Amino acid sequence: MLPIERRNDILQLLMLDGRVVVSELAEKYDVTEETIRRDLEKLEADGYAKKTYGGAVRSDNITGELPYTVRKQTNVTGKRYIAELIGGLIEDGDRLLLDSSTTALFTVKSIFSKHNLTLVTNSVEILLDLPQNNDWNIVSTGGSYRSDSMAFYGSTAEEVIEKYYADYAILSCKGLDMEKGISDTRENFAQFKKSFFRAAKRVVLAIDHTKFDKVSFVKFGTLDDVDIVVTDVDPGEKWKNYFESKNIKLYY
Repeated sequence: MLPIERRNDILQLLMLDGRVVVSELAEKYDVTEETIRRDLEKLEADGYAKKTYGGAVRSDNITGELPYTVRKQTNVTGKRYIAELIGGLIEDGDRLLLDSSTTALFTVKSIFSKHNLTLVTNSVEILLDLPQNNDWNIVSTGGSYRSDSMAFYGSTAEEVIEKYYADYAILSCKGLDMEKGISDTRENFAQFKKSFFRAAKRVVLAIDHTKFDKVSFVKFGTLDDVDIVVTDVDPGEKWKNYFESKNIKLYY
């Protein structure tokens, strides 16, 4: 196993369990404890972990973008639940814009039985996961490819989105705050998602409960840009009242 593969594996354990132990990891990967400590130091430097005596815990304020393979395994139950709720909104013949989030991937899986859909996405993972036999119209944005997110970004991808007008634009974020708005970890991610706001009748923000009251690095919108919020748990009275004041439909 390559060092980067081992670190991603350790990161996945951190995201799922919240903590790791150096001695256990050294035995699991058949390497020295010093090697594991260097791995944890790298994860800490990247903003994913916080070293502790004998191991590490998941960072409370993750500053880096998680690798796609790790994000795909994080809070799977919550993402599937959100995807099913979104799937219930979509009807045969709808036109959809989807970002490259893992929630968007689960959403596509939840609507395999729908007919005559038009789907525009920058996600390579979604394209690879589509059923072989369907009557959908599929459009890939193209653009600059990022292997860590398995998706296209940049001006080409944004220009493709702006050519269309869809029934639903479905996107996620890394942080949602009443004052600071909607934010993400990287400027190219944020800029691409910003193009969704101008290209759909209804904008759906799909976020799990961990994103509320969080602020990430790059702001790309406010809740005035959103029509529907879909999440996995009751966000509390404060947020429900806020959504109502903004005339935003909430599903959970």
